[in-house]
Amino acid sequence: MADVERTALFIDGANLYATAKSLGFDIDYKRLLREFQGKGRLIRAFYYTALIEDQEYSSIRPLIDWLDYNGYAVVTKPTKEFVDSLGRRKVKGNMDIELAVDAMEMAGHIDHMVLFSGDGDFRSLVEAVQRRGVRVSVISTITTQPPMIADELRRQADEFIDLIHLVAKIGRDPGERAERMQRYQERPRPTPQAAHAEDEGE
Repeated sequence: MADVERTALFIDGANLYATAKSLGFDIDYKRLLREFQGKGRLIRAFYYTALIEDQEYSSIRPLIDWLDYNGYAVVTKPTKEFVDSLGRRKVKGNMDIELAVDAMEMAGHIDHMVLFSGDGDFRSLVEAVQRRGVRVSVISTITTQPPMIADELRRQADEFIDLIHLVAKIGRDPGERAERMQRYQERPRPTPQAAHAEDEGE
């Protein structure tokens, strides 16, 4: 068992979503987890995303709930709204620091870090994790125009895996997403009393 590679996944949610969308497919997170569980000992799978808190219904909420119950360590924080110098309303939700802190804390317990992001800001993190003796694979794509991965991040990684080569292994059947969203929206919402009873463990 000692020679089985210990792996942790670090998924930059917004970046992976944009990359998959640019390639025209949806990620099946159950298949993604299974794919990496089959490659060694998966210690943890982190998923990072910012949430707009004041929205009554967020399209990402069903995904977050599912991930939370199905083997992912979900890390979220509320987005911040601000007005730029031209008076335009902008939403900021950067999870880089949270991901970097977790990666550095995990570096002593893993042999292989798999980063799902093309963000060049992670280059120095990858270098720091490599100095701790961890092999780093980065998953993004260069098949789009422009590429979704920053050149400096790709060069720093021990291995670059193009997401397009994983479509057959971790892609979702396109008809499934609409069906799942419909099921989520149609399911009955618990009454406040029922929710309270669940909290009390009744």
